[in-house]
Amino acid sequence: MSTETTETTDREPAVLNLKPLHLGPLIIDVPVVLAPMAGVTNKSFRKLCREYGGGLYVTEMVTARALVERRPESLRIIHHDPDETPRSIQIYGVDAVNVGKAVRMVAQEDRADHIDLNFGCPVPKVTKRGGGSALPWKTDLFRAIVSTAVREAGDIPVTVKMRIGIDDEHQTYLDAGRMARDEGVAAVALHGRTLEQHYSGTANWDAIARLREALPDIPVLGNGDIFSAEDAVRMVEHTGVDGVVVGRGCQGRPWLFGDLQAAFEGSPRRFRPGVRKVADTVYRHAELLTEEFGDEAKGCREIRKHVSWYFKGYPVGGELRAKMAQVPDLAALRELLDQLDLDAPYPGADVEGSRGRAGSPKKPHLPDGWLSSRILGDAERLGLVAAELDVSGG
Repeated sequence: MSTETTETTDREPAVLNLKPLHLGPLIIDVPVVLAPMAGVTNKSFRKLCREYGGGLYVTEMVTARALVERRPESLRIIHHDPDETPRSIQIYGVDAVNVGKAVRMVAQEDRADHIDLNFGCPVPKVTKRGGGSALPWKTDLFRAIVSTAVREAGDIPVTVKMRIGIDDEHQTYLDAGRMARDEGVAAVALHGRTLEQHYSGTANWDAIARLREALPDIPVLGNGDIFSAEDAVRMVEHTGVDGVVVGRGCQGRPWLFGDLQAAFEGSPRRFRPGVRKVADTVYRHAELLTEEFGDEAKGCREIRKHVSWYFKGYPVGGELRAKMAQVPDLAALRELLDQLDLDAPYPGADVEGSRGRAGSPKKPHLPDGWLSSRILGDAERLGLVAAELDVSGG
């Protein structure tokens, strides 16, 4: 067996006949979207993923306020390689005016071909101020942000990514999906979990199917528990969605996008890299990060969190993993990678399945009295002033 990327052909390919994804004037031939992940989906990782398969590759989340203020980190986040097309960014905001200004800036300066609005972030520091997955509960605020973004974007398609709701008793996805559709979004993506679930438990694909049925006139995308091409096929078959959004499943596996393209084309080809291929990819990822940040030390700090994802299930000892997670420079990283059993083949099932920390359900952190009304009150409106984070990528 080759120790490089290997392919398997011992399976019956699914025949989905999935059409290209149409987002306004954009046509995405492979209906797969890389979900924005803070500190992960930067230009370097997107480049690795794009080399394996087609799709729409979205930047890390950037706050509207940071864009309007032209903070250097926010401008870095939305920067794309010259050959990266279509250029896709995700904006987070809790104020329609700020979101409008940010979208207008992006449109007028030709900085993106697609804009996604984040209404799915479950992080407490965001939701406790009414942002992220807490925001669609306030229908007037949600509608104002979406309508303003669509208007200011002009010909640039705007999409919305959201969750089922705050918890099982306070679901928002059907109302929010219809409002977003009515305000002119190009598509809606649903993560099949509530804010309370965070990333725990199982994604509710039935809810995704209900949203697909409720919005027959625009594309609906499904997100949650896609850790393999076979998971993506099952989601499409179960829900009828027009495409899938992949987040944690691709951490440490940029080749997953090659598997996804193959599956949607009805091909049995799958990438099964041995240790040598994984090691070479880790090093190249670190080189790209060094180039992106213009700082070798920074690039090596950034690669550290990826090490455990890349080597999940591979025969790499704990001591060596720990050293790689503290690597100071590229030379040290290369030396440690060369200590691996580079001829070891793909381990099989140990590499498959859930990735990242699922955690446990968490009590939703919300502003006081947030659930008492679906309409934003004056006091709550004042509280939103502090809701946008000072940093991008949050």
